Amino acid sequence: MNFDYSQGMTGYVLVLTRLITGYWFLHAGWTKLVGPEAFDASGWLVNATGGSPIHGFLLWAGQTPWMVEFANFMIPAGEFLIGLGLIVGALTRLAAFFGGVLMVFFYLGNADWSHGIVNGDLFGLLMFAIVGTLAAGRIYGLDAIIEKMEFVRQRPALKYLLG
Repeated sequence: MNFDYSQGMTGYVLVLTRLITGYWFLHAGWTKLVGPEAFDASGWLVNATGGSPIHGFLLWAGQTPWMVEFANFMIPAGEFLIGLGLIVGALTRLAAFFGGVLMVFFYLGNADWSHGIVNGDLFGLLMFAIVGTLAAGRIYGLDAIIEKMEFVRQRPALKYLLG
């Protein structure tokens, strides 16, 4: 299938989706990094929904000191860097992949499916899937410039991280 999504309204909608998703994560990470109180993931890890398919893993992680410290650093820093990558359109697929990984953990960990399986966490996962699969960084993003660099042209596998 050949589809030039960078032309017309589709490209603008894709850029808007990338920017909104990026701002969402950049803001979430920034407020955790500079908030008045230090971010602490242990409460969420230990109190994750009992009906969650990954409840046992989250409970173990919340009771393991090094995992709590890892989560306390990686969640805010990861959210901030993922958001920054999406906003500037650099390493967009890599950022979308890791954003999707975080959203899977949030979706399964929260497991608030009392009103059905469709919720905000699933919607966030869908946004990262759209941005990553459609290579949204190639439209008004730094990935369009980075992909033209000699270093990347000599290493075509790097294009899987860009876009």
